[in-house]
Amino acid sequence: MALQIATIPCLADNYAFLAHDTATGATGLIDVPEAGPIMDFLDETGWILSDIFLTHHHDDHVQGLAQILSRFPARVIGAAADVARLPPLDLTVQEGDRVEIGSVDGRVIDVSGHTNGHIALHFPEAQAAFTADSLMALGCGRVFEGTKPQMYASLQKLAALPPDTVIFSGHEYTAANGKFALTIDPENPDLISRVQLVDAATAVGEPTVPSTLAVELATNPFLRADDPAIQAHLGMEGADPVDVFTEIRTRKDNF
Repeated sequence: MALQIATIPCLADNYAFLAHDTATGATGLIDVPEAGPIMDFLDETGWILSDIFLTHHHDDHVQGLAQILSRFPARVIGAAADVARLPPLDLTVQEGDRVEIGSVDGRVIDVSGHTNGHIALHFPEAQAAFTADSLMALGCGRVFEGTKPQMYASLQKLAALPPDTVIFSGHEYTAANGKFALTIDPENPDLISRVQLVDAATAVGEPTVPSTLAVELATNPFLRADDPAIQAHLGMEGADPVDVFTEIRTRKDNF
């Protein structure tokens, strides 16, 4: 792979990700929920931290930054649209901008909805996308600041990536998301099988993140608002997928 990616559990249910370019030795960190586990991994591997990418301003994605920087100086990168709420940045980015981890190029995707200014990062050569609290395993982030149509549009950007893209999302919410998904898409055999696998992994403490976009497209109800079976189940046959998504997200908010 173009990037060697490590999934770092943090806090109660967060994930940070370290992406290491074996060609140059550069390492990027995506989000900093908690410094300790990240610093332990860097110490164990000897990876050299070069860049820190902040997907959005919520504390559980940035609160470990100062402690990390005290030991591992690195360039801090985040959204220009959210610069006032993020920690101090060395580089601001927006939709379509090129970023890199060593020799591996990526691009920035604006996935506002959960927050305004939320970004995702796609590294095509590595077949990896870091989506934080936008597209999540079997779910999507709660819409705190944007609108549900805005979140739907953001998810559609991610849904258009190559199906073999590996989705590195920000939380271990998959088991709970699966329980909800079955209320929306109860006859989907792929979903039923996935929920069984997720429950088995969760029972023994194994992470269910990352997933692949192909799996999300087949099982994640938030990417399936145009599916006739889901629309029929909701009594919304032929409805605009934006309206169906809005209904699904509203039901999840109250689940």
